[in-house]
Amino acid sequence: MRPDVTLAELPLRPELVGEEPYGAPQLDVPVRLNVNENPYPPGDDVRTEIGQALAAASLNRYPDREALGLRAALARYLGHGLTAERVWAANGSNEVMTHLLQAFGGPGRTLLSFTPTYSMYPEYARNTHTAYVTVPRAADFTLDAATVLAAIATHRPDVVVITTPNNPTGTSTPLAVIEEVLAGTEAIVVVDEAYQEFARHPERTALTLLDTFGNLVVSRTMSKAFALAGGRVGYLAAAPAVVDACRIVRLPYHLSAQTQAVAEVALRHADQLLARVDELRATRDQMLLRLPQLGVEVIDSDANFCLFGPFADRHDVWQRLLDRGVLVRETGPDGWLRVTAGTPEETERFYAALAEVMEETR
Repeated sequence: MRPDVTLAELPLRPELVGEEPYGAPQLDVPVRLNVNENPYPPGDDVRTEIGQALAAASLNRYPDREALGLRAALARYLGHGLTAERVWAANGSNEVMTHLLQAFGGPGRTLLSFTPTYSMYPEYARNTHTAYVTVPRAADFTLDAATVLAAIATHRPDVVVITTPNNPTGTSTPLAVIEEVLAGTEAIVVVDEAYQEFARHPERTALTLLDTFGNLVVSRTMSKAFALAGGRVGYLAAAPAVVDACRIVRLPYHLSAQTQAVAEVALRHADQLLARVDELRATRDQMLLRLPQLGVEVIDSDANFCLFGPFADRHDVWQRLLDRGVLVRETGPDGWLRVTAGTPEETERFYAALAEVMEETR
């Protein structure tokens, strides 16, 4: 084979032909509000402790492949009587979902989700040879038990994922709905709570149902509320047997010693790192009021972002905002854009840019 072989000439798996790598644009612009990051980095004291932990981490020895220290710390953070044996940690919630589909999906099995929702789910399914089926949410992007149970009866999935607060819409699914779904199926039900800390009522979490339902998995991440997107730590809480299933399919030493060390420091300082969550929640609520004043609709959100629109040509609006140094996300339903809650300065820059664009495109 020639050294200048092209991707199209490689013997790719058929379902990968024509595909492109996933990823939001990573552009160096003044205001980046496109990937739902926490705009406030850890404080100097936390960064100093992280540096010390990294310096103490052994590089010539393999890390703890069970990440027991980290899993115990995550269990303490989550509460609800959880222990390390009921928590699993991985390289971002992306790897958590991949582990779950490696264990419970695969050839001849099906993943069910409810659109619009997180754009990586079909890629997790594709990469694990799992069939992927979707059912639309209601017009207001909410989800009820009747819709979910009817979809389960129709498609007979092995894994069901309910994202709450949902990405990219920000809408939450009530606990009563999740409980009714769990009572009506033996499928593995993954409740993706990546943005739960930003919800108006974060205590209304599916974690409260873990002692009742053995088929429930609650997925979380440290990327958002903990301002640790660069640390790449996702985790789940479930029955010990579900954790054991993930242990079977994980790669050896899938979490580096450095990753575990950084995450444990962050969890020791959880109160400090989560202190900005209230501020970001207030910024989100302000967005829900300000965006309609600028002439756009906005979907009620329980996350650290808002979906706004609709636009006849959303890419044109996206580009005009980018031309003004503001990067938002072109994702979700046709005609809509998503913006992350940023610092006060970033958010005001966004409002000013959007006001100009709306005036310009009238």
